[in-house]
Amino acid sequence: MFWKSIEDVKNELAKQNYISNDEIDMSVYLANSLQKPILIEGPPGVGKTEIAKVLSSIYEAKLIRLQCYEGLGVEHALYEWNYQRQLLALKLIETDNLSLEEKEGIIFDEKYLLKRPLLQSITEDASPVLLLDEIDRADEEFESFLLELLSDWQITIPELGSIKATHIPHVIITSNRTRELSEALRRRCLYLWIDYPNLEKELAIVRKKLPAINEQLSEQICLFMQELRQLKLNKTPSVSETIDWAFALSEMHFDHLDKEIVERTLGILLKDWKDIRKSQDSLSELLDKVGVIQKLPS
Repeated sequence: MFWKSIEDVKNELAKQNYISNDEIDMSVYLANSLQKPILIEGPPGVGKTEIAKVLSSIYEAKLIRLQCYEGLGVEHALYEWNYQRQLLALKLIETDNLSLEEKEGIIFDEKYLLKRPLLQSITEDASPVLLLDEIDRADEEFESFLLELLSDWQITIPELGSIKATHIPHVIITSNRTRELSEALRRRCLYLWIDYPNLEKELAIVRKKLPAINEQLSEQICLFMQELRQLKLNKTPSVSETIDWAFALSEMHFDHLDKEIVERTLGILLKDWKDIRKSQDSLSELLDKVGVIQKLPS
């Protein structure tokens, strides 16, 4: 897909119910025009991964996702040989009068190659969306696997040589900043930072995701979340928790917040007992700032 203008990007993202901003629109536009990856950093749950899913829908492209983790290696990210089939092939030709080079040519054939996400992304019939999720969880050595792909859009397999991309993938790389990424990787990407949304954007997200929610309830929820994030918590709740909380309260047919409702449902927002204790100690003050009822109506 070729974007004619940034306004086209904004409109297409809106059609997918993704609430963007000028920085996101520009990054998506430039990444498509320059055929560059986007490195997206920010706190967990603010919509980094969602961008890849939305672009997959917009481009009508296959989404190939590589969830990164400590110890991620070539065999899970790039490729792996199907050793069982290779051994079977060797058994079948062991009595044939073939040279070592001829036997290697038979067993190191692409039909015995198991394509993992990185290799799969450059051998598709059409440009896919490649999501490298939470790359900061992988070891630093893993980044070196990516450099050839992101620089030359090719992958080198010793037994086969270099395999160049048939179509350049749309690459989204996300990071929660649990460690610093290498300068070599950063230079190959466009950079985008997504932070917790302001009140206006968070309210727009909630109402877009839950169009039937009570207006007063949605406003109080988002006001409360903005205040809650000001506390020094171990794990600050993100937009995904806001949506979960709003959905739960809406499904229970609440039309406003009060102290008892919030106390009973803090486990949706906070996933650390110290954070829950701290928020409970500050709950009356938080609710005063939001301006909600302190007791259930009699």
